[in-house]
Amino acid sequence: MLSPARERREPGELFGPRFSLFADMLAVGVATAITAVPLVTAPAALAAGSAVLRGAIREDRPATLGRYVAELRSHGLVRSVLAGLTVLAALALVGVDLMLAEAGLPGARPMSWTVSAVAAAALVVGLRTASDPEAARGWLPAVRRAAARSAADLPGCALIAAAVAGCVVLLWMLPLLAPLLPGPLMFAVTAVELRSASSCNDEG
Repeated sequence: MLSPARERREPGELFGPRFSLFADMLAVGVATAITAVPLVTAPAALAAGSAVLRGAIREDRPATLGRYVAELRSHGLVRSVLAGLTVLAALALVGVDLMLAEAGLPGARPMSWTVSAVAAAALVVGLRTASDPEAARGWLPAVRRAAARSAADLPGCALIAAAVAGCVVLLWMLPLLAPLLPGPLMFAVTAVELRSASSCNDEG
């Protein structure tokens, strides 16, 4: 949430702070899309984008290329590549399962729906993992924390799934938007995570 001081527009300022946040979101989306091109760097790219957006939302820190690169480097090259390879292997496994399910085997349709549901749940947990503030310290603990948050916050999972669906529809309608879509997606995931954290603090 923007601080009260930043909610006031400065004299001569053409655009308010919320527009600046929107611009930051788009810039982070482009940086994330470029960084994720090798695919194996996608988890670290999403995590770096989420960290930059979290700082912009909560601490009013500008989203700069330097900050993005610093967040990206904090994950380490080896850990980033291993995480990316794990994600690619999981995607390949899901693809093979769907191909087998569509091959006309007995029980193919229920199997196809089951695999799709598991893949969707894994995607939500994966996005929440990338949005974990401590993801740079280790992916496995971040995955466990994301799974626990997902189980305790099903409405948040539904919101993230809706954000993914919206991005897919936009990509289908306007493929040229692809470089920008990681920004809104990670913004939505980060907003859900901040919302969940605020709810936990209020309950505490």
